[in-house]
Amino acid sequence: MRTYVLGLQEVDRTKAKVVGGKGANLGELSRIEGIRVPAGFCVTTEAFQRILGEAPSIGGLLDRLSSLEVEDRDGIRELSGELRRIIEGTAIPEDLREALTQGLSRLGADDAYAVRSSATAEDLPGASFAGQQDTYLNVIGTQAILEHVRRCWASLFTERAVTYRIQHGFDHRKVHMAVVVQKMVFAQAAGIVFTADPVTSNRKVSSIEAGFGLGEALVAGLASADRYKVRDGRVIEKAIAKKKVATRALEEGGTEERAIETERQEGQVLTDAQILRLERLGRQIEGHFGHPQDIEWCLVEDELHIVQSRPITTLYPIPEARDRGNHVYVSVGHQQMMTDPMKPLGLSVHQLIAGRTMLAAGGRLFVDPTKELASPASRDVLLGVLGRSEPLIKDALVTILERGDFIEPLPGDPTASRPGQGKQGPAPGRFDAQVGDDPAIVADLIARSQAEVEELKRDIRTKTGTALFDFILEDIQRLSKFLFDPRNMGVIMAGMNALSWINDKMMAWLGEKNAADMLSQSVSNNITSEMGLELLAVADVIRPYPDVVAYLQNVKHDGFLDELVELDGGREARDAIRAYLHKYGMRCAGEIDLTRARWSEKPTTLVPLILSNVKNFEPHAGERRFEQGRQEALQRARALLDRLRQLPDGEQKASEAQRMIDRLRNFIGYREYPKYGIVNRYFVYKQALLQEAERLVQANVIHDVEDIYYLTFDELREVVRTHRLDDQIVSQRKAEHELHKKLTPPRVITSDGEIVSGAYKRADLPPGAIVGLPVSSGVVEGRARVLSDMADADLEAGDILVTTFTDPSWTPLFVAIKGLVTEVGGLMTHGAVIAREYGLPAVVCVENATKLIRDGQRIRVHGTDGYVEILT
Repeated sequence: MRTYVLGLQEVDRTKAKVVGGKGANLGELSRIEGIRVPAGFCVTTEAFQRILGEAPSIGGLLDRLSSLEVEDRDGIRELSGELRRIIEGTAIPEDLREALTQGLSRLGADDAYAVRSSATAEDLPGASFAGQQDTYLNVIGTQAILEHVRRCWASLFTERAVTYRIQHGFDHRKVHMAVVVQKMVFAQAAGIVFTADPVTSNRKVSSIEAGFGLGEALVAGLASADRYKVRDGRVIEKAIAKKKVATRALEEGGTEERAIETERQEGQVLTDAQILRLERLGRQIEGHFGHPQDIEWCLVEDELHIVQSRPITTLYPIPEARDRGNHVYVSVGHQQMMTDPMKPLGLSVHQLIAGRTMLAAGGRLFVDPTKELASPASRDVLLGVLGRSEPLIKDALVTILERGDFIEPLPGDPTASRPGQGKQGPAPGRFDAQVGDDPAIVADLIARSQAEVEELKRDIRTKTGTALFDFILEDIQRLSKFLFDPRNMGVIMAGMNALSWINDKMMAWLGEKNAADMLSQSVSNNITSEMGLELLAVADVIRPYPDVVAYLQNVKHDGFLDELVELDGGREARDAIRAYLHKYGMRCAGEIDLTRARWSEKPTTLVPLILSNVKNFEPHAGERRFEQGRQEALQRARALLDRLRQLPDGEQKASEAQRMIDRLRNFIGYREYPKYGIVNRYFVYKQALLQEAERLVQANVIHDVEDIYYLTFDELREVVRTHRLDDQIVSQRKAEHELHKKLTPPRVITSDGEIVSGAYKRADLPPGAIVGLPVSSGVVEGRARVLSDMADADLEAGDILVTTFTDPSWTPLFVAIKGLVTEVGGLMTHGAVIAREYGLPAVVCVENATKLIRDGQRIRVHGTDGYVEILT
């Protein structure tokens, strides 16, 4: 027997498929002691499905609607309008009408009611759907209520609701509509309480909005609201709005907006006692649901009624600490140039190789520098390094420190500076004892890394089962030993310190900004810049063969290499691409996530880049470019040294500078090599783990080899050992990963959940300039190409790349551009290093660059001074 009506007392959060998200939450709220919820009932989704069954033409319309893209506004408007007309014109069957009428009779058929839509995809932890369907207040009379129930059903197909579902990947056929019918509450005041601050995300601060009347004018944006903030039982902030309009109920039914009396317009809506009482109710509701909540409330005769509660879906998760003390977390991804979410296997493997504890939250990794910030000495070093490499993170940390109430400083060094005025890192001579100035040490380190990878490839072939996992852990220890070898660290730091020394001294002695940028062009042993230039050489092999070029323009599948041999020049093209993949095929976008598809697994990724090089460059462009950059660097060095010799103590200054220039050019390129070694190993691990996954598929333990990506390393080891896995773990992790994609990771977040943003403190910019961090000198103008995925690149010579972040996989694009702008990055991150190597003006760490700059606009990049101008 079908159930068309359920009382709120019969409903809880487990019945969302029957009564929708709103109905389920209201039923759950009605079970909480001390929470007043207006009496009512739910018209179930079975009633909605019955109505759809009465109109056979709806099926065809839903098929057409499912084929539309979000950009097809006209199509969405036409089909959604037709669906609404059909539903509103469909007669309610007699048995359904009788069930609804009985539900009203039990509560009082002559009373006024609120009729609210409650979709099955509404008010869920992953998507709120707030405001997507309709609500009607002060509906009086059985016939009017039935009519408004029908309107709520139809509101599942408003344009905004349809568009929202398309954007968030919800199937129109799988979302159904229930309706909540509740006794009307004639409120003197109404509003919303957020149990986490919606601006800062601070979980310990409640934010309350309050307006006079029913609150519909507030929700619709027609009226201003008071805003109050509460923390630890105290009102910490009030913003009293001028409230000109309120929604009032009409005696005959319906509502209207009325002007508020002048003398009340600037009055405080809630007393302080009511504010605190409301905050306590909010915390009680949050505790019941287990998540921060967005709660709608009404005030009647000093009594608070709750008419809705939904999870706040936009909050970034807080990394879990081992204690309840205050902690500050800093994003790893913003320093690794990879802010996309990672899958659990990739996260856990990267945690294993990290030199310090990394905590996962929202599919990203964070470090906790709270102890370093509490100690004056370590704090100064940390802030000094960040001041050069990631100024927005530094400024956020300084903001927290200057509050004085979150991180308790340890008693310390009387010479410690104030926050934000840290020392500028270690002196350049600190690592001399480890590396000296002999470039041969770099060749030795590279040879050692290559030998270890070859041994890994050889030895891992014999490992299966849990022995494979033990072997990988042993190799990770070997990798860590290499990464933190004093000679390896010494080379990296010697190059970085030489760069800092040159910039500081040339500015002090000669007034030259960022002098090291040009000196860093075409250095030796930069594996990443070599990767970009060597793809130009691949294009040189392919360019003479028009049949190969034509074939590549239509390649759609990753098995194309074997088909090339049928063409004139195809064998040469295949061999050139294979040789490139042998050296660089372990790379890909987001390569620190072991689960990402590598170029060797998806070689079609490289095809557009190769074709672009064929089109835009002459033969031997890579060699010419490298030599041109080398000559420019050498000429720049000679010019600087000549100028230094003219100064007092000029010979000594020139001698010191020559030594540092040599050190820079000998060592700075190696900065990119350790990551290349890591990614090499990751690909070997991945291939071996996928072989284990094949065995798990054959044993019916998992459905697909890529299911292992949603398990941590330790979890996967246990599954391999036991051949047991709860299917729901994988499906739940897949859903979580999709949610993580929608989150914007913060640079800095506290254990209270507060997202603290940094800012640039500069007043020397032209009007309208977009500020960032200068990382590669020069000024360039060109067309902005705003990209989120390198696969979408359609670059022309002279374009300026604007994107969220670049990692080494983006390097082949750099040979075709004139400049670079990224939202993420620092002085020594990938984009900056390669921009200097290729002589490209670059500004990184530009907040919201991909939103502020439109694709195709003409822009000017000031790589020396760190800002971007939009010209057209």
